Amino acid sequence: MLESTIIDDQERELLDYIIRTIPADDLYGLTEDDILYVLDVMDDYLVMKGIATEDEENEEMEYKEGYVDETEQLQYVLEQAKLDKVPVTSVQVQLIQDAEFQYGVENGFYSEEDEA
Repeated sequence: MLESTIIDDQERELLDYIIRTIPADDLYGLTEDDILYVLDVMDDYLVMKGIATEDEENEEMEYKEGYVDETEQLQYVLEQAKLDKVPVTSVQVQLIQDAEFQYGVENGFYSEEDEA
């Protein structure tokens, strides 16, 4: 697990939150690197839609307000995962999306209204 050893504290906290949130049966076969991959591709989708930008210098993401079509984002992640041969299911990706959103609500990054 190369990538998961070099994540920052906030990413580690989010990753741990997601792992605690997803039911054990759905976590089966899912590695930390798989979860980080899904989160990265979710960010790629936001960049593609103009909802986020990445600062090339420090590799930090800057998020803007905007509507995220979760179904479209899910399909985008699944297509990229298939191309990259990352073994994630649609249920796993949806659970990661939901856990990431809930983490954001609990930490003040999103409001419950953002879901509507």
